[in-house]
Amino acid sequence: MKNKHGHHGGAWKVAYADFVTAMMALFLVLWLTAQDEKIKEAVERAFRHPFSSMTKQSVGIMPNENEQRSRDQKGNFDSAAVVELAMLRRLNQDLLRSLENMEDDPSQRSIELEMTPEGLRISVFDRSHRPIFDRQSWTFTQYGDWVFSTLAWEVARYRGFTVELEGHTERGHPPLRPDYGDWELSADRANAARRKLLEHGVEPGQLRKVAGFADTQPVAGHRPDDEINRRVTVMLKLPDPKA
Repeated sequence: MKNKHGHHGGAWKVAYADFVTAMMALFLVLWLTAQDEKIKEAVERAFRHPFSSMTKQSVGIMPNENEQRSRDQKGNFDSAAVVELAMLRRLNQDLLRSLENMEDDPSQRSIELEMTPEGLRISVFDRSHRPIFDRQSWTFTQYGDWVFSTLAWEVARYRGFTVELEGHTERGHPPLRPDYGDWELSADRANAARRKLLEHGVEPGQLRKVAGFADTQPVAGHRPDDEINRRVTVMLKLPDPKA
């Protein structure tokens, strides 16, 4: 039915729609102000970069319980800054490209890279066919010097990560002398790696730990006496969001 002016009288519908829109906007503003910083940052990123996400596996702004548990298990990745994650992936890619020219057989490579919830673990293996150190010594071979110098140059480009060094040995070879065994050798090799990193540009403030573990932490899936356990690991750690 038309009113006396010949119109449908739908003005109230427009007003009601405006009212509902305004209430929804108010609800969103109140909801956002009540959220923690991580959700606020996620909303900001969504508006700034609507077609990208911080990680390869995108998570919603309002995660359910299973998604929250999954993120808790990932460690620092979801809470790390986007720039730091991008830098870590870039370093990983740069090192992978360097490895392509080192050896033809991937199973015999001297370096292995592993992304972990804490950051990037770089394992440098002291293999018999291409040793990193002189036998039963912490002195670098020419090849070992080149490997750690190259690692240092790459790591030195990224100042945002802390560095932890660990030395490991295989089980079964006799100690050099009664007062110098695997514990001392693994610690001295980690320290030799520390000196090489500092020599080629890594900042002293980035180094947080240097330790030797002897034969107590064999590589998963290998016998304790396998030479693959003879290694130095360089751990590049993401910043702790709670620090």
